[in-house]
Amino acid sequence: MKRIEEIPMYRRTKGPLMTIGVIVNNAILLIAAALSLLPILHIIAVSFSENAPANANLVGLIPIGFNLKAYAEAVTDSKMLVALVQTIKRTALGVPVNMILTILCAYPLSYHKKDFPMRTFYSGFVIFTMLFSGGLIPSYILMSRLNLMDTLWALVLPGIPVFNVIIMMNFFREIPEEIKEAAMIDGAEHFTMLTRIILPTSGAVLATLTLFCFVGHWNAWFDALIYMKDLTRYPLQNYIQTQVARMTLSPDLEEAKRLAFISRRSLLFARIFISIVPILIVYPFLQKYFQTGIIVGAVKG
Repeated sequence: MKRIEEIPMYRRTKGPLMTIGVIVNNAILLIAAALSLLPILHIIAVSFSENAPANANLVGLIPIGFNLKAYAEAVTDSKMLVALVQTIKRTALGVPVNMILTILCAYPLSYHKKDFPMRTFYSGFVIFTMLFSGGLIPSYILMSRLNLMDTLWALVLPGIPVFNVIIMMNFFREIPEEIKEAAMIDGAEHFTMLTRIILPTSGAVLATLTLFCFVGHWNAWFDALIYMKDLTRYPLQNYIQTQVARMTLSPDLEEAKRLAFISRRSLLFARIFISIVPILIVYPFLQKYFQTGIIVGAVKG
């Protein structure tokens, strides 16, 4: 097996051209990082700012004054806490369900045609569902007929992330056939093969796709908007979306009393920042698996 440096098209360029390429590449990455970071810094700055400058939209990337009342109001908001619990339940249920279905779908599709003659048909069928769906109305009718409206199952069961299936299927295909054949000679059945051989050697792709599912469920809001009629069952992102919509409306008397010393923008941004904290905590621990989990097998000798 040749190393990537030994392949002519991948030989590293030396000299001034290499230096210019490194500089341009670093500049592009710095700009992309800044564009991703600046909105978060603005949200944090507004959430910690005093009432007047936040309402006047004078806050940039640095807080004007220092005020924790927005966070105190956010963490004591009973409706937001209920929505947060709903999101935690959805994520705790949805991630295992999605991962189990993804594994069970990707495992048989990773076998060679001689071992699974219908592999091409089912692979094409899976990819077809990624390109074409039944549409929103049939999905709504299905959830209604199954009596899943206003339940977490309506947010968890609608489908398998096909993109995740393709990534996991390709990862499984890169596992040497000799390992599988040796296990089969020792009498291992498919369940044993999957749980004792395949999954223990697939930690990178499992971590990567688990993070994808976690972020997907945590940030999802449109499906709950469709399948949830009871506003008290809304997940966190839907609750925040309703607060964004209310920004254009005048506050009622009770809300006006509570927000006498708090900017509505500061409170909204405090809620938004609280909602992204779990992602900021989890992401760094699993980010190291991205390159191995997604790009593995892209260059093979």
